Amino acid sequence: MNLAIVKYNAGNIHSVINALGRLGVTALLTDKEEELRGADKVIFPGVGEASTTMEYLKARKLDLLIRDLKQPVLGICLGQQLMCSRSEEGDAECLGIFDVPVLKFIPQSHENKVPHMGWNTIKTDGQGLFKGFSKPEFVYFVHSFYVPVCDWTAAETEYILPFSASLHKDNFYATQFHPEKSGGTGERILKNFLDI
Repeated sequence: MNLAIVKYNAGNIHSVINALGRLGVTALLTDKEEELRGADKVIFPGVGEASTTMEYLKARKLDLLIRDLKQPVLGICLGQQLMCSRSEEGDAECLGIFDVPVLKFIPQSHENKVPHMGWNTIKTDGQGLFKGFSKPEFVYFVHSFYVPVCDWTAAETEYILPFSASLHKDNFYATQFHPEKSGGTGERILKNFLDI
């Protein structure tokens, strides 16, 4: 399988490469158009800040390229948020694949810590990335901004309020959580993506 990871100014890419390696898959880290278009599958991971990352993507025309990909694409964490329409983080205009905004968590009590960090359960639709999932599963989150529950929600989590832990539309899949840091559950999700 020819798997590409979008190379851009985001952290956490090497933990994704390592997780794929545990599944016996070698991925190409690239920002070259022909390599991304030619890949069987593309992963768009990231830890970072939305507005500066979008500036970087636009300067290299990666924003247009990612939107135009026809093969299965998986956005992770910041990758999911950048696939949405806008983000309150730096008032960024994002890729617009999912027509839903990214909002900042507003604590409702002193127990509500932001960022939302650590293990939490997801309720899934049992399809796509979550094929074979029949009960809530624990996955690992680190984020201060969230995607509201919407028409493209494939998995839901509650922290302060219900939000989209995963999105799916056409060939685009995304997770707010980090499958590469979510143990056996995360491996099953990555394997499901590789099997799509």
